[in-house]
Amino acid sequence: MAVLRPADAAEALNGLEAGLAARVLEAMPSPTAAQILDEPDLDEPAELIELLPVQAAAAILTGLQPDRRADIFRELSEPTRRALLPRLDAEIRQGLAELLSYPPRSAGGLMTTDFVSVPADWTVAQTLEHIHSVGRGKENVYTICLLDPKTKRLVKVVGLWRLVTGDPKATVSTAAWPYDPISVPPLTDQEEVARLLSKYKLLAVPVVTEHGHLLGIVTVDDVIHAIIEEGTEDVQKLGGSEALDEPYLKIDFLTLIRKRAGWLCILFLSEMLTASAMQFYQAELEKAIVLTLFIPLIMSSGGNSGSQATSLVIRSLALREIGLKDWWRIAARELPAGLVLGALLGVIGVVRIGVWQQLGLFDYGAYWPLVALTVGLALTAIVTFGSVAGSMLPFILKRLGFDPATASAPFVATLVDVTGLVIYFSVAYAVLRGTLL
Repeated sequence: MAVLRPADAAEALNGLEAGLAARVLEAMPSPTAAQILDEPDLDEPAELIELLPVQAAAAILTGLQPDRRADIFRELSEPTRRALLPRLDAEIRQGLAELLSYPPRSAGGLMTTDFVSVPADWTVAQTLEHIHSVGRGKENVYTICLLDPKTKRLVKVVGLWRLVTGDPKATVSTAAWPYDPISVPPLTDQEEVARLLSKYKLLAVPVVTEHGHLLGIVTVDDVIHAIIEEGTEDVQKLGGSEALDEPYLKIDFLTLIRKRAGWLCILFLSEMLTASAMQFYQAELEKAIVLTLFIPLIMSSGGNSGSQATSLVIRSLALREIGLKDWWRIAARELPAGLVLGALLGVIGVVRIGVWQQLGLFDYGAYWPLVALTVGLALTAIVTFGSVAGSMLPFILKRLGFDPATASAPFVATLVDVTGLVIYFSVAYAVLRGTLL
């Protein structure tokens, strides 16, 4: 196991039973075990720590990066925390308490306190010598924070490559870009941190207090892992279930049922409104049985258009491409888009009915042109409604303080199902009144 790369070793441990994986870690040198536990793809690291003897667990935790150590500590049971804390150095305990004081999905919760900082009046040569002496124990040496020698406030950030190519006798601040440093408060959401890293092509973002004092840095690899987790959660919500806290094959059966049953029951109760709508139009259905043939077509088309619009808007909101103030711009785009898409489907529906009638594949009755017109107009109206409703629902949920991802595709489809039936039968009554109805 020791000859494997840490990422490969973590993958190998994932394939072992938890007790055996813990014994393998215990048999390793603590620095090697710490490298493996630092891998974000290692499953259930807190469980492995719980299974280790306290002394071995403390030695491995000591060798972890500060942010990873905090992530694992969040998942440990209270008795294990109490047993481990006295065995950690005072400096580690202090840093751990600071990181645990911030929400896990904030800049403060993601940051590491293991970084390189130097006074801004040092020379490039002094800085490189300092990096050489302390760099082995630091998680990140490719981003160096420059502090005011008197106030200790962050004044500049410089990349390692600019120091290596800079004049050794010049002050380190001359090697930095002339712009003010990009930094964030500790409570900044991880999505905003990711947006800044992407926009300015940074490898790390400093986290500072309201007075500009440096708390830590958030590195790009930590953000990537966090955003992958958040994206997975949003996809699961879009599918109409609660987000899973563990990998699918690791989660127990009862938890899997609980995560899915709630939304499934809500959607089922919502779909019962569809039955109520059909009961309301029972008399019309008895007079024109042919209308029932197109109910699945009508409902699915409206739900599909709504789900498309919802998915596009939710993703754009997540990427900060649009904000709440842009709701009217989205509505102004989705309304004509829905009309065009609905008209396209309507034409296909009319042609399909006409072809089947003329070829003798099915007899829609003497008034088949009116039936075709009903289907075409209904599809146009329902797809338009689905597009507008699906695009507006995420804005409404976000405005109310909910996660827009909870506007899942099944929820939108259910909403459009009910309203689609009302639209369908209203159009049918207007077109077929005096003939079939």
